[in-house]
Amino acid sequence: MGSGTSTQHHFAFQNAEKAFKAAALIQRWYRRYRARLEMRRQCTWSIFQSIEYAGQQDQVKLHNFFSYLVDHFTPSCHNERDFLNRMFAEERVPQDSEMEKCSDYESIEVPDNYTGPHLSFPLLPDHATALVEAFRLKQQLHARYVLNLLHETRKHLVQLPNINRVSTCYSEEITVCGDLHGQLDDLIFIFYKNGLPSPERAYVFNGDFVDRGKDSVEILMVLFAFMLVYPKEFHLNRGNHEDHMVNLRYGFTKEVMHKYKTHGKKILKILQDVFCWLPLATLIDEKVLILHGGVSDMTDLELLSKLDRHKIVSTLRCKTRKENEKQAEEKGRAKQTSSTGRPSPWFLPQSRSLPSSPLHLSSNNTHKAGRSSSVPCSGPLNGRELSGRGRRSVDLELERCRQQAGFPVIKEKQEPWLLTAEADSEAGELLEPTQEEWRQVVDILWSDPMAQEGCKANTFRGGGCYFGPNVTKGLLQKYNLQFLIRSHECKPEGYEFCHSRKVLTIFSASNYYEVGSNRGAYVKLGPALTPHIVQYQANKMTHTLTMRQRISRVEESALRALREKLFAHSSELLEEFKKHDKDKTGLITPSDWAAAVESVLHLGLPWRMLRPQLVNSSTDSMLEYKSWLEDLAREQLSHENIQSSLLETLYRNRSNLETIFRIIDSDHSGFISLDEFRQTWKLFSSHMKIDITDDCVCDLARSIDFKKDGHIDINEFLEAFRLVDQSCAEGNGSDCPQATNTNDSGSSRPGTH
Repeated sequence: MGSGTSTQHHFAFQNAEKAFKAAALIQRWYRRYRARLEMRRQCTWSIFQSIEYAGQQDQVKLHNFFSYLVDHFTPSCHNERDFLNRMFAEERVPQDSEMEKCSDYESIEVPDNYTGPHLSFPLLPDHATALVEAFRLKQQLHARYVLNLLHETRKHLVQLPNINRVSTCYSEEITVCGDLHGQLDDLIFIFYKNGLPSPERAYVFNGDFVDRGKDSVEILMVLFAFMLVYPKEFHLNRGNHEDHMVNLRYGFTKEVMHKYKTHGKKILKILQDVFCWLPLATLIDEKVLILHGGVSDMTDLELLSKLDRHKIVSTLRCKTRKENEKQAEEKGRAKQTSSTGRPSPWFLPQSRSLPSSPLHLSSNNTHKAGRSSSVPCSGPLNGRELSGRGRRSVDLELERCRQQAGFPVIKEKQEPWLLTAEADSEAGELLEPTQEEWRQVVDILWSDPMAQEGCKANTFRGGGCYFGPNVTKGLLQKYNLQFLIRSHECKPEGYEFCHSRKVLTIFSASNYYEVGSNRGAYVKLGPALTPHIVQYQANKMTHTLTMRQRISRVEESALRALREKLFAHSSELLEEFKKHDKDKTGLITPSDWAAAVESVLHLGLPWRMLRPQLVNSSTDSMLEYKSWLEDLAREQLSHENIQSSLLETLYRNRSNLETIFRIIDSDHSGFISLDEFRQTWKLFSSHMKIDITDDCVCDLARSIDFKKDGHIDINEFLEAFRLVDQSCAEGNGSDCPQATNTNDSGSSRPGTH
């Protein structure tokens, strides 16, 4: 009996020992499995983020290039300067008549068959709630109500300070949300999960409401409506995407014109002004600072609270007071020259020693060059006298030029939102930001935190800076703050603490890169100011996928985007591979392949780790780079019926070309008119020193106008660059790609790009 019991205990012990060993093996395997998935996730994340920031660098470089051309171009008449002003919307304070025209919603009739939401002012909570429900059902708000809502929003925003003060004494809690980027599902989910705004439930939305997503207009309408209903409990901060120049590239301008074809121009014009009036930051209980991007070692909250934020039309370009003064004086001299009967040239370059590559100019260099000039005067004057005299002389000259040109005289009217402009005008100062004011705003909208100490330029994005823990600590101590809340960066979990939990990043657009790529999050603050994070996934599909399925899906999307990026630089990669293939064998080592790819793309990715997923090679020792490039081309060509080299050019330049098209299309009509094309060509020719007649420019425009309808649309514009590639091939033989299947081969074609 005892022997049997002992045997049973022995077997039970052996089974338990096996079970423990099996559990340890399973646990070890699972940890390795999770570690591999996490490594894949982090690698995928790096791909998405690197490509996104590379696009932002391109945007900044492209705008710097256009800004450089404008700064070094002297117009021959008022119309040319007016065109350039429209192109970059450099008028800091819009004219009364212009804003009245944009806000003229009363003349717009709502048809009887309109089934969308209706608004009446002043707005009530039910109006805002009905707006959310209507947008959830995919209904569209009529243009009359959009303009009316924007008009009321503008009147409210101009009364707000640069830094909003919010207290938890008046609300049970304050909810802070990050970037939404046009994703209406996330906003609706936040309201569903956290509750609609109310006197007891305050909200702060921390910028980047628009771009990338398809419902940016609807998000703005909902946010503006709730802000008007609850002005003390609902607050908005400006982000770096509340910028009309950024909107040209990332989709918001296109979305507005698509949804409101008739009144889209008016909506965009007043939105540009509304964006300029958005507050820059929010302060909760004088202890928690909320701003979109971050800070720098030069951030001065006192200066930020005093500057005229309406001056900062775009953070991509700073037009200083002296620069504006100089250009106004040049316009007067050009008009005088024209009025004396002498012929006016199309372009008069200011400087004969232009940099060879203006794309590499930093914004600082451009600004210094602009600020080095001033209005000529007969004797030494101090800064105030010079500014006042220059302003008065320029105003008189502009008025005289307007009368000579037959332009109507614009009479100023007293409007509450123009009191600042009138005050500045009486002070004799031009309505342009100083370099320091502009830099302060750029830093708080574009900067990112880093783990290292110090503060350095944010070369990854092309704007703002990277700030370290010591910079955060210094700012918190200086202003007696507890911590910072910022957004601006997509995070896998929707939030992230850094700098010893003194900086909290909140990002509210879930599935930002791809379905399953990231969670969204918001943070709730009570009287104790202890952050309570809430995470979510707005897309129901993500709940049906396992972690491995989500990562695999996102990984494939990231690799597809990376292959497109590689294909877009095939020619440059081939030249770089040849440098490593000194014996001309057609083979290079994996390390040389990784070094060459990084030297061309500059994405900072772990290329050796990514190589097995990007290169189908039978051997790990050597790589046949020509066949790999052919495989890349074959993969892209399976989706497009275009010759390989032409498709490469379009893949590499499409975003820039579309942005250039929208810059030239200054009236947002969706077409480039002959006048817009002619003025832009003058701008380019002044830099390239090409003397071309008006007839030649007209012939050039007609050759691009394949449909022969008198306008150039986006498809014709892109097609023209394909013809440029073909023209290059015909002129240089094997050195340029060969084009096929092009139309109008006998027409005149633009020069090389």
